[in-house]
Amino acid sequence: MATATLLISCADRKGLVAKIADWLFSHNGNILHADQHTDAAAGLFLMRVEWELEGFNLQRQFIGEAFDPLAEVIDAKWQLHFSDSVRRIAIFVTKQDHCLYDLILRQRSGELQATIPVVIGNHPDLEAIAHNFGINFHYLPVTADTKQAQEAQQLALLKQYDIDLVVLAKYMQILSPEFLSQFSNVINIHHSFLPAFPGANPYQRAYSRGVKIIGATAHYVTEDLDEGPIIEQDVIRISHRDSVSDLIRKGKDLERIVLARAVRLHLQNRVLVYGQAASSNLGLRTVVFD
Repeated sequence: MATATLLISCADRKGLVAKIADWLFSHNGNILHADQHTDAAAGLFLMRVEWELEGFNLQRQFIGEAFDPLAEVIDAKWQLHFSDSVRRIAIFVTKQDHCLYDLILRQRSGELQATIPVVIGNHPDLEAIAHNFGINFHYLPVTADTKQAQEAQQLALLKQYDIDLVVLAKYMQILSPEFLSQFSNVINIHHSFLPAFPGANPYQRAYSRGVKIIGATAHYVTEDLDEGPIIEQDVIRISHRDSVSDLIRKGKDLERIVLARAVRLHLQNRVLVYGQAASSNLGLRTVVFD
């Protein structure tokens, strides 16, 4: 059964839920899920509402046009998504294979409603994995001298394969502001519970610090390194008996799970990113609707 989902953010005020529900009712919409949150610090109302397309008296190509007058009245930013839309994912990799394997297997089992037409690597090590699953692989080595040209080639490939989402599956390169200005729909897995231990070698630094838990964080990529809006996080306990290699082994298990959860939440249109209010010191953050 196909459904439509609206993600809505606007200044908080009375009657918003009623207005949106009434608009859906006026078009014979049967609401399946509705969730909302008010960020008091930012003064924002945030909502996810999903309804059946069967029986809805607007064809999907006209839903946005019909909702726009109400959006103008409540001064809302909004997104419209359909459950039967199959997104196309490009996976960027370096040498570590655990997240790549996990995403491919979850996609093949139907857990992730998407296709993976291409893997792009800055090393050739994982080419055989992609080819074993019938996925195209492109090797684009990146150095300080070639970064600009290779990112241009990456962007051309994203256009060629009609990509909707890039997943950095242990891709050990920083995407430039120029890249992100042209393609910003990017999810990264960071091997740390951010904001602790950003950047490189977090397991070694966690071991040196003597922490009792380690974590993983999946977030959208922005120009600020490891500071993009967080989608999903999790932790696992460690002990004084664990070596750095133990931390890395446990961390890899966590990275698989956290990245897969984040990608699934994104594909299910359950993540709403919103920026700071003019009167607030809050940065970009997310509401994740269950």
